[in-house]
Amino acid sequence: MNWLFGSALKTTMVTPERALAGRDAYAYTIPTTHTVLGTPLQGPWPEGTEVVYLAMGCFWGAEKTFWNLPGVVTTAVGYQGGFTPFPTYEETCTGLTGHTEIVLVAYDPAVVSAGDVIRTFWENHDPTQGYRQGNDAGTQYRSAIYTTTPEQELAARSTLADFQPRLTERGYGTITTEIRSADEAGPFYYAEGYHQQYLDKNPAGYCPVHATGASCPRPTGA
Repeated sequence: MNWLFGSALKTTMVTPERALAGRDAYAYTIPTTHTVLGTPLQGPWPEGTEVVYLAMGCFWGAEKTFWNLPGVVTTAVGYQGGFTPFPTYEETCTGLTGHTEIVLVAYDPAVVSAGDVIRTFWENHDPTQGYRQGNDAGTQYRSAIYTTTPEQELAARSTLADFQPRLTERGYGTITTEIRSADEAGPFYYAEGYHQQYLDKNPAGYCPVHATGASCPRPTGA
């Protein structure tokens, strides 16, 4: 998914002043239903559903990881954490929106805890690579957790602290994952329809796994 559009992929975060202007609404139609789970992509979801936003490189494979997790109500891919309103994929690929490719994960906390969702996140990519994931380079591929509840925030920070020694033992560097609230990160913008559940529609699609093989300890109380 390493596209070039206009200029080379950026590995330096764009400033708000240099970011693309964007638009006032989506330039495309968002599908209504998850092709695997059969649930609404944009809600409404059952009462008690919680949402966290997780970026771990190419969002195609990341989304599949989470739709296969028991307790997940729905997943969707999109763009978040930058400056450009309602960006397109091509614009995000320029590095001039500031967004990362991200997965909305809506889950039932009575079935799967925030801690286990975030442990799945840590164990299925390399969170030490900065603005890249494998051969995919650019700010859009950075690792990030954008939280919506105090429990998610606590789980994210405690598991980071516990996971770092496991990575260090395996020769990996320092975790570069961005952790902040979804309110601070800014709106989640749904990606184009062809990106949603891409690996369900294209089972042979390109999206390598960059897991480190390290296991993340379960957070206390999670």
